[in-house]
Amino acid sequence: MSIRSFQLGSVLVLVALMGRGGALSPALQAQTPMLRANGARMEERILRLAEFGRDPRGGVSRLAFSEADLQGRAYIIALMRQAGLTVRVDPGGNIIGRREGREPHLPPIVFGSHIDSVPNGGRYDGVVGVIGAIEVIEVLSAHGVRTRHPLEVVVFAAEEGGLFGSRAMIGALTPEALQIVSQSGKTVREGLRAIGGDPDRLAEAARRPGEIKAFLELHVEQGGTLEAEGVPIGVVEGIVGINRWDVIIEGFANHAGTTPMNQRRDALVAAAELILAVNRVVMSVPGRQVGTVGRITAEPGAPNVIPGRVQMSLELRDLSAEKIAQLFERIRDEARAIEQRRGVTITFTPIAATAVPIPTDARVRELIAEVARELGLRFLVLPSGAGHDAQNMARIAPTGMIFIPSVGGISHSPREYTRPEDLANGATVLLHTILKIDRGALP
Repeated sequence: MSIRSFQLGSVLVLVALMGRGGALSPALQAQTPMLRANGARMEERILRLAEFGRDPRGGVSRLAFSEADLQGRAYIIALMRQAGLTVRVDPGGNIIGRREGREPHLPPIVFGSHIDSVPNGGRYDGVVGVIGAIEVIEVLSAHGVRTRHPLEVVVFAAEEGGLFGSRAMIGALTPEALQIVSQSGKTVREGLRAIGGDPDRLAEAARRPGEIKAFLELHVEQGGTLEAEGVPIGVVEGIVGINRWDVIIEGFANHAGTTPMNQRRDALVAAAELILAVNRVVMSVPGRQVGTVGRITAEPGAPNVIPGRVQMSLELRDLSAEKIAQLFERIRDEARAIEQRRGVTITFTPIAATAVPIPTDARVRELIAEVARELGLRFLVLPSGAGHDAQNMARIAPTGMIFIPSVGGISHSPREYTRPEDLANGATVLLHTILKIDRGALP
């Protein structure tokens, strides 16, 4: 077994990461002290955070800008201050905890993730990257290690549904995006104010290219590849683009008992055909692209009335923006045929929550892989099918992502789970990647 947990006197429980022969690699043996994350402590904090927004159905509903989000943010700020970080909230609502370096003029190494959740979601999505980032700071402090570069732990605001906090940090949060109504019921503008941001000063939240030495995000895979392969670490090669549309289908509401079938302009039947068309188009070409209709409402919503209006969502994801555009055009062609066949009109309105596909930095990927090898941990290079704040940060700084296994490949679910030993593996890889960057491995 390559990973053993052990107790070292009265010191915190540490996870020792050994090579196959039971010995650390020479490169890591040369590091004094050998720094390791505490998976048990991370799990305890993850479970504590899950109390804020605990859903009676078993999961977590800590929606961005909600009261539960405010409570969770207060808990994280307390942990940051306990770890010795100087904490502020930027105008984009992002929580930033800073640890000064020996050479404060150097650009900071930034790492973190988010704590907001989907409705009745899991405990680990995003949270692992935040708790893991705080763990890195605490391990460094416990061993008296002071980096050359300043370190910044960031908790991005409102990641779910639009990556809004990281968009603010790169100067890409538009006035149109501020008007989007979040799942909390607040607009993004209202929500940013509620969590301590200031939508009227967003320019002050923006970082310019070169201001950040590197950005790293630790995250659960949210898929089953790592667990199926028995591999503890994923090195993310790129993050998919996400395009979303609101789709309105207008037919004609009429009496369900007196209107013959061949005279109906049934918006819901047209919607059903469009949903099947989305599935057919996306599956018709090779690749890892996905398309989803995840929300649909029909009006007037009575059993004896033919639906006259349907509103639904459309989402397309792929590593290629060009492929997303091609798939959408084919879906629009299908929609035009449905309009003629069913006597309806179909309107697609882009949502200002689009995330562009982007590769991670090849140099950072190699550093993460190098650390995994030195720790005796197998790794896979794989894409991320989910969107992450890292894809925005990659537009202004060298960026890398570290994945750890999701048990059963389950995410956005109360059954989402990642084992403590995998939490420790991921945070330890994050820690040593940061140290390599700090020592100059990333020119």
